Amino acid sequence: MKKFYVTTPIYYPNDIPHIGHAYTTIAADILTRWHRLMGEEVFFLTGTDEHGKKIETAAVQNNKEPKEFVDSLIPKFKEAWEKLNIKYDRFIRTTEDAHKEMVRYMYEQSWEKGDIYKGFYEGLYCTGCEAYYQEKELSEGCCPIHKTKVEHLKEESYFFKLSAYRDRLLEHFEKKKDFVRPESRYNEILYRIKEGLNDFSISRNSFKWGIELPFDKEHIAYVWFDALTNYLSGVDYLAAKEQKYWPADLHLVGKDIIWFHSVIWPAMLMSAGIPLPKKIFAHGWWTFNKEKISKSRGKVINVDELISIAGVDAARYFLFAETTFGQDGDFSTEALLRRRDSDLANELGNLVSRALTMCEKYCAGKTPLVSNVDTEALVIKQAALNTVKKTGKCMEEIDFSGALNTVWLFIKLLNQYIEKTAPWTLAKNNEKEKLEAVIYTVLEGIRLVAVLLSPFIPETAEKIMNQLGQDLKAAHLFIETAKWGCLQPGTFVKKGAILFPKDPKIKDG
Repeated sequence: MKKFYVTTPIYYPNDIPHIGHAYTTIAADILTRWHRLMGEEVFFLTGTDEHGKKIETAAVQNNKEPKEFVDSLIPKFKEAWEKLNIKYDRFIRTTEDAHKEMVRYMYEQSWEKGDIYKGFYEGLYCTGCEAYYQEKELSEGCCPIHKTKVEHLKEESYFFKLSAYRDRLLEHFEKKKDFVRPESRYNEILYRIKEGLNDFSISRNSFKWGIELPFDKEHIAYVWFDALTNYLSGVDYLAAKEQKYWPADLHLVGKDIIWFHSVIWPAMLMSAGIPLPKKIFAHGWWTFNKEKISKSRGKVINVDELISIAGVDAARYFLFAETTFGQDGDFSTEALLRRRDSDLANELGNLVSRALTMCEKYCAGKTPLVSNVDTEALVIKQAALNTVKKTGKCMEEIDFSGALNTVWLFIKLLNQYIEKTAPWTLAKNNEKEKLEAVIYTVLEGIRLVAVLLSPFIPETAEKIMNQLGQDLKAAHLFIETAKWGCLQPGTFVKKGAILFPKDPKIKDG
């Protein structure tokens, strides 16, 4: 069985999760559900990054020890993912003993290879990023990401010889031109590598909340060297007799951390003699008034607030229909409600309601047996099969909005087909054979729509399938469900509640 291993970044648990965390994690969930539809064995890893100065500082501000502080926040992340119907396979924490062992192993491998040396580091440091910046990278003396003042730090440190891996990284990028996506990010990183790479600090001794280095107990691991290693410890790399999931098929990350994942992480793996991940995809940011959503900058919407606007599935749909994955998107309540009302309620919801109402009214609530199919129905059948093929292509390219747009064109076509064939007129004229062909065609089209949308809006897809007398959970293999004619004649259907009520106070589940 083909495997698919997808990861999100691990998140700092210094506050409750917000839309930025949700965006990446829902994306991973969508891909997980899609690849399972394809019959693949999927492993979806997410978790929390619990070491570093930022965590230690936040713990002090809350009058708690660091471990006590992070322990109190982890349930908030797990609860948020449950509310958003996110089904991960493992939630890893960097305070786990097995993860610490993996981090020490990485340091030992690089140390033995001669890729680590001791020195002093002096520079401009952003605690929010847990990273040093050059003067030219700052924005009016502030971190370009958080817009906060950086600190001037000088401390003894161990360094990793990143500069020694420039040629190997260039060779890898040239051989694997889809290693980083979108293409604009690939070009950006390739250009920076060609400019030259500087060795970077991989230890701290000015604070204590971290993993001690195996060769110097006075130093703790640099938080990024620690965090990136979770992708290995998350699949029990050291304990596994054979590597079932590594290398990862896809690392999903925000564009602000693409450098760490596409340059530093591969160099670390090369140093340790471990295969590189297959692909890294950097998505854009969600903004309010064109500014990155960030609690430190007073612009944030948490998961509960997001869900409260129009429900879980409407939120999931909006985030991936509104903008191309990889580009930035600007969030507003009005835009979410507009998508909920126009796309989900008026087009999808109305289509399902009309079709089931007609089946109950004209076919005694049973999927009709079709004895003769005319040209118009054949056009719908071919459009359905084309939709399946094109949607699959979009998902291979991690083009979520392209996939949704493709499905929505077919939904519009089904609505137009109903208007064109006018089943109510066929019933009035007693054209039973034609009427039943139309109703079957629409119902089967809706079934395919539900299967294709199930990774994006799983709760709604399940409701639609149940109304059609189908079991979505049984539709686990795309190759078996993405055919025309799977809806069996004689199957009882039952119209349910409105899928997407337009009253913003009413949730869709």
